Amino acid sequence: MLGLTSLGVLHTLIGLLAVVSGFWALARYKEISPKNRLGQTYLVATPITAVTGLGIFQHGGFGPPHALSILTLIALAVGTVGATTNVFGRLSRYVQAASYSATILFHMIPGFTESLTRLPPATPVFASADAPEFKPIYAALMLLFLIGLTLQIRWLRQEVQP
Repeated sequence: MLGLTSLGVLHTLIGLLAVVSGFWALARYKEISPKNRLGQTYLVATPITAVTGLGIFQHGGFGPPHALSILTLIALAVGTVGATTNVFGRLSRYVQAASYSATILFHMIPGFTESLTRLPPATPVFASADAPEFKPIYAALMLLFLIGLTLQIRWLRQEVQP
């Protein structure tokens, strides 16, 4: 199926579950949180996606997708510290939001790359992950992340104020 290994299929399916639950949580609750079912689903599916991604070497050795997997695991750890402790003081909730939201960005970059280099099956949109056309896509994803994070922070500030 689209040149995917069994691990690749599992990785993709769990990644899709993570992305859907993550965006749904953001739309419904304005944050990804371990305090609700959507957030919990995201926070279980995302590290599984990151770890399974580390075992996929379709394009050679260790590469940018693997680095994003590691960044995802780090961001999840930092976000979990923010969600479950007061290590960051009054910024804990903001650290949680920024860290968990960053993992959505980390899902989207390889998601777009893999989709656009595999689909449509006979003639993919781009020939390789190195296509220069990806740069504006990545820039747009980063811009959307920054806009979303700004809105999240504004919402958190309003929620915290009496």
